[in-house]
Amino acid sequence: MSNTFVVDTSKSKYVRLKPVSISSVKLTDSFWANRIKLMGEVTLPLQYQIMEETGRMDNFRIAAGKIPGEFSGFFFNDTDVYKWIEAVSYFLAINKDEKLDKLVDSVIEEIRDAQDTDGYLDTYFTFSRKQDRWTNLKDMHELYCAGHLFQAAIAHYRVTGKTNFLDIAIRFADHITEVFGPGKREGVPGHPQIEMALVELYRETNDRKYLDLAKFFVDERGKGIIGGGTYHIDHKPFRELDEIVGHAVRSLYLNSGATDLYMEIGDKTLWSALERLWDNLVTKKMYITGTAGARHEGESFGDPYELPNETAYAETCAAIANFMWNYRMLLTSGEGRFADVMELALYNGVLSGISIDGKEYFYVNPLADRGGHRRQRWFACACCPPNVARTITSIPGYMYSISPEGIWVNLYASNVSEFDINGSKVAIEEKTDYPWEGLVEFKVDADSSFSIFLRKPEWSREFSLNVNGERFEPALEKGYMVINRRWQKGDTVTLDLHMRPEFLESHPGVKDNVGRVAIRRGPVVYCVEAEDNPGVDVWDLEIPKDTKISKEYRDTLGGIVAIKGEGYINEPGLWEKLYLPLDEANRLKEGIEFTAIPYYAWANRTPGPMEVWIKTK
Repeated sequence: MSNTFVVDTSKSKYVRLKPVSISSVKLTDSFWANRIKLMGEVTLPLQYQIMEETGRMDNFRIAAGKIPGEFSGFFFNDTDVYKWIEAVSYFLAINKDEKLDKLVDSVIEEIRDAQDTDGYLDTYFTFSRKQDRWTNLKDMHELYCAGHLFQAAIAHYRVTGKTNFLDIAIRFADHITEVFGPGKREGVPGHPQIEMALVELYRETNDRKYLDLAKFFVDERGKGIIGGGTYHIDHKPFRELDEIVGHAVRSLYLNSGATDLYMEIGDKTLWSALERLWDNLVTKKMYITGTAGARHEGESFGDPYELPNETAYAETCAAIANFMWNYRMLLTSGEGRFADVMELALYNGVLSGISIDGKEYFYVNPLADRGGHRRQRWFACACCPPNVARTITSIPGYMYSISPEGIWVNLYASNVSEFDINGSKVAIEEKTDYPWEGLVEFKVDADSSFSIFLRKPEWSREFSLNVNGERFEPALEKGYMVINRRWQKGDTVTLDLHMRPEFLESHPGVKDNVGRVAIRRGPVVYCVEAEDNPGVDVWDLEIPKDTKISKEYRDTLGGIVAIKGEGYINEPGLWEKLYLPLDEANRLKEGIEFTAIPYYAWANRTPGPMEVWIKTK
């Protein structure tokens, strides 16, 4: 229970930051603590129920010969079970729940019984399909399924100390290392994921063969083994990549694995490629919500600045993958720009993927809609629901990092946490109403010298900082404010990030957004939705750039800060014709008051039009 890390860089050589255990951070805020509680009370039990209803659990029983039948669903359905176990494991790291703990053990028993004698485990490739194992890596996701199994098993072991799932993972991993590698079978996964899982398995077991196999899969990519196309990011070697392309989730998972690999071997050509890809993503291909993937075709990135709103794919899993990758980049570098993207994706592209009540999900996350796009209870391809669950339950593990210099505050939320800094025990109590307010207060219990690094978010143009009630001017180090001193029990730090609503414009190359603005307050991106603007088609709304906008607390939608302001709509009957002369089209418009809500909260009420990017003049 002491080392419940999501990504364990505690022994990695080429990193700036080390992780903090999930179990060391007790969230006390209403925003994240309530969402994690909802995971345990509603989301995770309901997901298990649906996995039973949809045959995902029966697939393991059929493979084990316990019940008759044929495999049902997509060939990668095993991964939904694995991600669910990972989500429950992180939940158990900070919440005692005997019922969920026993349920997980029963699921692991079903998985164990389905494992072949040689260690292979994939319920699709049993009985008559056994002869097809490892014959179609491009399409059939065997290595992808294995990677999710490994990650879930590691999480379960770190949280519970039980080896029942880790033993299964090691047997399967050993089988894979016997099949693939230099001088053995050639191949790379069509859907990257196993790369980061193998590195994490190496970190947990200290068995070098897993790291070597992760390196093999990264090195072999780009040789055309799986077709040489951009969809699979197989068109050129990873170290030569300069543009982020292909299937968005696959690409971002591959980048995550390559970052994990770099943290262990320090190959600077890997880091150079990762820097190029990151810059290309955030300056040309990332949505304002922190997610990615412009095209439904191939679930893929588009051309530079191709970021349509109504037809955006913006898969929930892509936002999660972006969060995962940027966390690894942050651990490697200690640079706040990566935590900025984590925060952006988390509060917008990730959270939009699940309903306020924790029961329904988005697969696709458009930034404009006429009211027809609604969350679903489940999907035939259900990668997103358990992915959202494992991300939310692991949130405490991302809040802080540590280094020999001290404690790094990456994300802000009320919590009580404990740290070991160079052998000295440190406790911190943090209080804040983030993300609704930028005031953050820390109470430190320590008797040693170290630095506290407070991230200065990209959105914060002004801030003030006090230590023990006195103004403090910190040094700024790559996006972090540095406070170095000898800390004593009762020391306080007060940070005010001066949060205010603001309009954002996009690069003129983003054609859908020309002549439009979006509203952001702190890390939260806003949208206008029909429910809050009765009698108005929000697609007709126009906001002057100099209009005054203000905040308003609301108890609806789980508790939010809404944004209110003055705007205009067309005079009734103005556009009865398809075309009008310019002077008539610019006729005086009718003034109205509009209300905007956080983007993550849309589509939780009566269906109706929604828009993030609003017309302006």
